[in-house]
Amino acid sequence: MKNKKRFWKKFGVILLIAAVVLTVAGYALDAWLHVADPVVPTAPPAGKEAVHGRHFIAFENSRLRHSASGLWEMYLEGAAFERGVAAGKMTKGLLKYQEEAFVTQIRRMIPSDAYLKFLRLFIAFFNRHLPDYVPEEYKYEIYGISLSCTDEYNMIGTPYERQLNYHSAHDLGHALQDYMLVGCTSFAGWNGSVKDSLLLVGRNFDFYVGEQFAENKIVAFYNPAEGYRFAMVTWAGMTGVLSGMNEKGLTVTINAAKSSIPTSAATPISILCREILQYAANIEDACLIAKQRKIFVSESILIGSAEDNRAVIIEKSPDKMGVYQSEKDWLVCANHYQSETFKDDERNKENIAASDSPYRQRRAEELIAQHIPLDPPKAALILRDQKGPGGEDIGAGNARAINQLIAHHSVIFLPQKGLMWVSTAPWQLGKYVAYNLREIFANPDFSGEITTDSLTIPEDPFLYSDTYKTFIQNKTLHHE
Repeated sequence: MKNKKRFWKKFGVILLIAAVVLTVAGYALDAWLHVADPVVPTAPPAGKEAVHGRHFIAFENSRLRHSASGLWEMYLEGAAFERGVAAGKMTKGLLKYQEEAFVTQIRRMIPSDAYLKFLRLFIAFFNRHLPDYVPEEYKYEIYGISLSCTDEYNMIGTPYERQLNYHSAHDLGHALQDYMLVGCTSFAGWNGSVKDSLLLVGRNFDFYVGEQFAENKIVAFYNPAEGYRFAMVTWAGMTGVLSGMNEKGLTVTINAAKSSIPTSAATPISILCREILQYAANIEDACLIAKQRKIFVSESILIGSAEDNRAVIIEKSPDKMGVYQSEKDWLVCANHYQSETFKDDERNKENIAASDSPYRQRRAEELIAQHIPLDPPKAALILRDQKGPGGEDIGAGNARAINQLIAHHSVIFLPQKGLMWVSTAPWQLGKYVAYNLREIFANPDFSGEITTDSLTIPEDPFLYSDTYKTFIQNKTLHHE
């Protein structure tokens, strides 16, 4: 009996020591993986909050308003940290809502607390050198935004750590299981393929992290202290670029490609695209910036340029970069590479053979050929298409369709005219509202509607069909 008591006493001591060691090791690991806040050049305005006016929210010279279209519209100006602080102050409620939507969806996908903790440590370990690959300007801006974040999710990381890591969410999808959170389709036409021989670019951004995550889209207009003024479609907290156009008529959109599993962080693709949009005036500038940055997943970046009156696709992997230039006066970008650089790449060959990317590409090429000369309404028709090649009926919500009925947003650009059309809910079925960047930047008055109503593209008639009603009913049942 005494021996048993002695055994359990010793065993209890061992367990206690083990618990202490593991706890200390956990804190040590957290401290090692902790990302320090950047040292910003100026202090934030002490105690100053955003002013809620009748028609918009203001912070110094920046503005935020909720459009009748359902889109949020934001104007930011000044240096990086100032822009970040203003964005954070004005979108404080949206920031919390967005983070809650993201974390809720992750918990839905990974209900185990133990695995979530492991995932947090994995992401922290993977991204421990991430700040080394993000330009100081964008770190300042992200930090400025993070000052308005909730402390509710501090168990995931500090507000700055979380906001920085969220910028690599798209890239980390590849890191975890070569999983495409984005399976987009984009295209461009110029010269004889477009009305008036102008450049036209269209894209669907099929990034899906749940319906709640896509509810509060922001059309952001940036007037930075350095670089070109630009507009992009985003969400609260996101300073990287997914779809955008600058004042020089340069457009940037991204499409994921099949990627090898990376071993460490590099520049998030959205940050690279932000740098291109803010500092490139033409295709040559864009390619030079892309060459300078190391990324950790494979990506296609469709660059449209008013100055060059054409578009190219920058195809970039962690190891090499190619540029695809079409011999026609239009091109399509899905989720596989087309340049000579990746012609014999085994992973790209596997992607072409096994994915739905070539299928969507064929359908887009077919539709472009049918609708030449292109214009914005025809572009919307292509982006809303739900059929397969030859008009085959493949069913609503099919991942092989150009319109998979999951799009976060859909955009159309006419760069020479400084015009941008952004889709409204649901997905790209609602109307496309038009923004004239030249007029908005010349007079950023957000006291009323800033869209150009005469250029609105009406909603898709599919919204009123029995097929759509059935699709929504089935989708609702599936999520219950």
